[in-house]
Amino acid sequence: MTEAPGHIRVATRKSPLALAQSGQIANRLGDAELVGVDTDNEPGDKERFVRGVELTVLNGRAELGVHSAKDLPGEMTGGLEIAAVPLREDARDVWIGPGTSLADIPQGSRVGTVSLRRRAQLLALRPDLVPVELRGNVDTRLAKLRAGEVDAIVLAMAGLKRLEREGEVSFAFGLDEMVPSAGQGALVVQSRSGNAASTGAPDLNDEDSERTLLAERAAVVGLGADCSSPVGIHARIENDRLRIDGFIGLADGSEWVRDRVDGELSRPEELGQELARRMALAGGADILARAQEGFDGPPV
Repeated sequence: MTEAPGHIRVATRKSPLALAQSGQIANRLGDAELVGVDTDNEPGDKERFVRGVELTVLNGRAELGVHSAKDLPGEMTGGLEIAAVPLREDARDVWIGPGTSLADIPQGSRVGTVSLRRRAQLLALRPDLVPVELRGNVDTRLAKLRAGEVDAIVLAMAGLKRLEREGEVSFAFGLDEMVPSAGQGALVVQSRSGNAASTGAPDLNDEDSERTLLAERAAVVGLGADCSSPVGIHARIENDRLRIDGFIGLADGSEWVRDRVDGELSRPEELGQELARRMALAGGADILARAQEGFDGPPV
């Protein structure tokens, strides 16, 4: 017997950002209960962010799971489905540190980021910058910045807004400067297959947010990329058209491919696949293959 909406258990990671995001979903559902899930501590394995939550939903200890869409693998886990994509938050990447624009960043700044996508795009635009590997949640990274371990950090605006920390932002990158990760700023509410309607989750769905996410996920799958690849894919709706930007680059910023497609709102996945094909044929497939093999740049 399925519990009626209002008595729904929502699985979530226990990080401050995950709890803030899932709390917003629980509040919209009504009298919902958050079920905290521990994640494995395996650096480099980004699927650990979703694995525990998915298992909690699959084994019936929760009716729904909430994920940051950028962490969700392109291929859905068997027995689960996307129940809703709520209204998307600002997907842009932001700079926290000295400088009010890309051109205004001090020469040689040490930039804390673990993202190959951010590193590739930063170095493609400003090869003088010095990427520094920086891990941890938002509060941990901000603390390391204040401690002087780095001169600046790059984070997602969406996470800062959900934590009410957007006041830390120095400036936001334009899409022509840094293409966000596929799914950045979006949440996915997941349920067991065929069980979404009984949870009330579909009422949370925003059609435009769902369209943009479907387009981005289709492009990532078409490229054979994952959430750790130096790939940016971002879809948005402008003038009743769906526009998708894409970036693939080497982590040292020496080679990259950018492209853009637009088309009808009714075919988001086809447009995502079209972007993937175009970028692959333009050299993106070769760049991505080398990036995934750990290519660090051309011989000196």
